Amino acid sequence: MIKMPVWKNFEHVDSWIFDLDNTLYPSKSNLFAKIDRKMGEFISDFLNVDLVEAKNVQKQYFRDHGTTLSGLMKNHGIDPTGFLDYVHDIDVSDLEAAPELSAALAQLPGKKIIFTNGSHFHATNVSSQLGIDHHFEHIFDIAAAEYKPKPHKPVYEKLVKELDVNPEKAVIFEDMAINLAPAHEMGMITVWIPNDAHWSNEGSEGEHIHYRTDDLARWLTELLADRRSIP
Repeated sequence: MIKMPVWKNFEHVDSWIFDLDNTLYPSKSNLFAKIDRKMGEFISDFLNVDLVEAKNVQKQYFRDHGTTLSGLMKNHGIDPTGFLDYVHDIDVSDLEAAPELSAALAQLPGKKIIFTNGSHFHATNVSSQLGIDHHFEHIFDIAAAEYKPKPHKPVYEKLVKELDVNPEKAVIFEDMAINLAPAHEMGMITVWIPNDAHWSNEGSEGEHIHYRTDDLARWLTELLADRRSIP
């Protein structure tokens, strides 16, 4: 696994694809915990079960179907819009702005894309709070993916086709290692941003992870510094 970013390995890149949750903001912010709690509440109300059972269902569907939403749709035929509206209605005001990340994104050549299993509203809400929303040309959300979550490869293929991305000229950033495998197969450079959650580390063994960092802003800053050092 290559650890240090070297610009010569990225000089051909014209598409920069970023996951949202626990990627564009650090996992220590615990923002996703708010969403996780609201998913439990939604399931408890929808299935008329207590919160303990709701949490068991939530995690089981996540394991079996890639997202809790996908499991609810397949097993209960729920309206995805109502679910997404409820779970993403969270307060993001305590999420700190990310000026270093914003400065790095501004210097990256080519288009920047958010690729998320969440909703367009959630991506806009979070990226606006971070102060980085203006850097992204596209948000490819779960609705754009026809509610099929990463790591289903057809979703990646849909993204590159609709957004005119050449996979061999693209790099993708993700906190879930398993979500990098399809991107690697398509020819993308992959960057893993791990955290302490077990689902972040699932599928982390193998050649599909090219780079690894625990600080996205610092990693991009180092990459751009290497670019500037080239005569």
